[in-house]
Amino acid sequence: MKRLLTLLMLLFCCTATAQEVALYNKDGKAIAYIDTVDKDRTIYLYSGEPVAIISETDVYGFNGKHLGWYEKGIVRDHDGKRIGNTKKAATGYTQYEPYKSYKRQKPYISHQSYPPYKPYFSNSWSEGSFEGFLLQGVEK
Repeated sequence: MKRLLTLLMLLFCCTATAQEVALYNKDGKAIAYIDTVDKDRTIYLYSGEPVAIISETDVYGFNGKHLGWYEKGIVRDHDGKRIGNTKKAATGYTQYEPYKSYKRQKPYISHQSYPPYKPYFSNSWSEGSFEGFLLQGVEK
């Protein structure tokens, strides 16, 4: 019985973490994570604040603002520069993920603006802050 409980706990633990994917900035610091359970994958900060969704390859803020694109584990800004990435897409060292606070309730998604034309994607990093980039999605 004890083995069964341990096995079930391990299975639940691995299932829960497989549903969330960490996003790192250019310094390898975990800034946010994607909840992959939702149809529109929601991006949360580690404070629990929902800041954006990924709709197909477009990243939209809850305010309806198009923020950028998410393809092959890389978040890109409107200049086509890398501003965040998953651990798999990282080009360097990534730090440990911080503790996740409880997820806050998601706001309604405003009417989504049309995305701009996709620029040529570059491997160079954006000069902007990844957290600031994501917070544009909740600014009024």
